Amino acid sequence: MFADNEVFNGFAADDLEKARQFYGETLGVRAEPMNDENTLLALKHPDGRDTLIYLKPDFVPATYTVLNFRVDDIEAVVDQLAERGVATERYEEFEQDERGILREGNAPPIAWFKDPAGNILAAIAEQ
Repeated sequence: MFADNEVFNGFAADDLEKARQFYGETLGVRAEPMNDENTLLALKHPDGRDTLIYLKPDFVPATYTVLNFRVDDIEAVVDQLAERGVATERYEEFEQDERGILREGNAPPIAWFKDPAGNILAAIAEQ
């Protein structure tokens, strides 16, 4: 039924202006409002797929990662996030290094951080 349809993902936030500023200005992702009511925001990715962020006033953040960014140099990305006031998240069940990067087994190094709405995002190193 959906085998030949374009796929894109989406998630909610409680303040789309804060989301636009964070994704657009802090992270440097092209973030474009999709309507005049400012209830839909598109994150434009280089591969041509968008991520939809929609306004949900009674929003509660998910307890899992909603968006992953594949990066060439995870150490540099974590340092740049810190310079922009974005802290990495730390989880008791993982042994993360001093920067908050998890390096475990055959999995690529990963660091988690949150957007202003509390959505969990991740930077994952290329392998």
